[in-house]
Amino acid sequence: MRIMGHNVLAIIVAALAIYLIEFVIFGVLMPAEQYMAMTGLTAEQSEAGMSRMPFGIVMPLLAAIGLSSVIKWRGVPGWMGGVTTALAMAALFGFSTSLYSYVYGAHAEAYLPINLGHFLVSWGAAGALLGAWK
Repeated sequence: MRIMGHNVLAIIVAALAIYLIEFVIFGVLMPAEQYMAMTGLTAEQSEAGMSRMPFGIVMPLLAAIGLSSVIKWRGVPGWMGGVTTALAMAALFGFSTSLYSYVYGAHAEAYLPINLGHFLVSWGAAGALLGAWK
């Protein structure tokens, strides 16, 4: 099914890919204590945030919609066109927006490369899916 020229199923799968990759990085590979230390969260803040977990799919869904739009506007078909577009968007928009938490918040410098890697991998995978999916 397409809406305004966008493949809705591809967007949903790309959003799920972002969500799954983020879960693996931040929920499986990185211990909670390390994440809290790098982001400045307390145990109480982390526990309070757990109640909002069901809303966690919103950000990957919006990112997938945005990536689909930019890939379409760019007009470079195929998975490689999707990946290169998504990598640029990951660095220029995803990661750069997250830098606010470092500049004005409590994120540690050691968290920056992890966060950049997370955006490059998750958005790159989503871009490949969106670019390749006809």
